[in-house]
Amino acid sequence: MFILRATAKLRQRIGLSAPHTAESTTLLGDWYATMLPWRPQVALLVNERTLLPVLMPLAPAATMPARVADQVGEVLAAHSVPDLMICAEVDQMRQWRIAPTANRSIVGIMNEFAFLADTWRDAAKPNLLDLAVRLAATPCSPLYRRHVSPDRELAALVQ
Repeated sequence: MFILRATAKLRQRIGLSAPHTAESTTLLGDWYATMLPWRPQVALLVNERTLLPVLMPLAPAATMPARVADQVGEVLAAHSVPDLMICAEVDQMRQWRIAPTANRSIVGIMNEFAFLADTWRDAAKPNLLDLAVRLAATPCSPLYRRHVSPDRELAALVQ
């Protein structure tokens, strides 16, 4: 099970606002999420442990939390994570709970990724997987003392 820590605006859009205090049982832990006001709307997720970004279509919003596992699996595969690890993570992510955001630093990183994604995207038809991989190479200040960027942090975690 994983905890999806969504912004208030996204929780309202999803329609699930019951806070939950359980712990994530996945290797990557909690995921933070917000919505980007693009057309069509996009959800931006950031992993609390590695700061790995994931972009996915928001619509239909009510089913977005249930679709997170598959999208995370695609992003992990794009980062050359071993298949066994991806399968284990995705299987554990089939169960989820919604909770409010709890870490202002991660929310700040989400805002930075949202700005960069908006700048780098192809407005006509953005390729969300390629954009997420590009965002993962961005240096992030919380990672400066470790591996500097989310893609390197993920690679270190996998090893």
